[in-house]
Amino acid sequence: MLSWEYPPLVVGGIAAHVDGLARAMVRSGHEVVVLSLHTPDAPDDTVVDGVRILRARIDLPWIPDDNLVARMASANHQITQLAAQLGRWQPDIVHAHDWLVAWAGDTISKLWNTPLVATIHATERGRHGGHVPPGMPAAINSIEWWLTYQAAEVICCSQFMIREVVSGFELPTDKVHLVPNGVDLAVWQPSTTATPVPRGPLVVGWGRVQYEKGFQVLARAVGSLRTRVPGIQCIIAGRGSYLPELQSQIDIEGLSDIVQLAGFVPDDDLREILHRAGCAVIPSLYEPFGIVALEAMAAGAPTVVASTGGLAEIVAGTDAGLLFEPGNHHELADRIEQVLKQPTLATTLQTTAAQLLADHYTWDAIAASTIAVYTSAFSSHAAATTVGGHA
Repeated sequence: MLSWEYPPLVVGGIAAHVDGLARAMVRSGHEVVVLSLHTPDAPDDTVVDGVRILRARIDLPWIPDDNLVARMASANHQITQLAAQLGRWQPDIVHAHDWLVAWAGDTISKLWNTPLVATIHATERGRHGGHVPPGMPAAINSIEWWLTYQAAEVICCSQFMIREVVSGFELPTDKVHLVPNGVDLAVWQPSTTATPVPRGPLVVGWGRVQYEKGFQVLARAVGSLRTRVPGIQCIIAGRGSYLPELQSQIDIEGLSDIVQLAGFVPDDDLREILHRAGCAVIPSLYEPFGIVALEAMAAGAPTVVASTGGLAEIVAGTDAGLLFEPGNHHELADRIEQVLKQPTLATTLQTTAAQLLADHYTWDAIAASTIAVYTSAFSSHAAATTVGGHA
């Protein structure tokens, strides 16, 4: 597997997905190597829970920080070089996660004559409301299109994303497969031995702080609840380019005493916060899946999510969480108030969510579905090489 982020290097949801999937595949008897980028917090060649992780150092050549496409194209050369460290070992599948490793995924699959599978976790078109602005977004959109064309099979995490990918990249529907994200229940669940911490009027949201994540909507909703829910507090955890603008909004609207921007919060601390939260909110305006919703539910926090993309698919019709119209801070405030003031409702959400996760979103189940896609890739690759006269 190739991924530009892998724990402890975590930027968004891809790291959690690749980590959970890789470890589950090892548990089911497969051999997994992950090629990723260097981080000072981990060795460049190590084995964790049976997964071998190789990390590329990408310090040179120097490229401006604002040219993401050039930086990642350069990084892909170093990622490709990692394959040399594997010696005579040859994989059955090369699995590239998103456009950031597209070049390396395609090159390595060709060098090893091995089928390429691509997971598209989000698209640039989706992040820009259905259109592709010129410049960097157009370049990224082209790379995404190329990666899905080169891949034998394509994976998306929701029906919403399947529609977006099939339409945006003109793919045949039988080439694109639904495999949702998963969650490690044992990691996120509250300890069964520790004394339970009472859940209070604390609202928590976290993730990359970008405009499309909707944290500005959450801040405004919490502000409107100041007089309706005594003692309400909100923590928004995460880093991102929208953080200064969000802080300005909070200061201008006089919310700094009840809305805290915590920046990056380590997983252990985040779990502790969620275990005492009265409500977790995922307020995204655009969300291909929303692995954070699964993490909130696994942590036992009654969950409210925007009715958009993959979030709606997780929650709609399940009673595992409450939905609100994306961007509507009035409706979000009403949902938060319901959860915080109605203990019976909160308990129902917690119980139903726990069962939903156990039935559909364990990493072992996700790994089995992914292996089924690999089987299709074998067939596609065999057919292609036979037609090309190389069988």
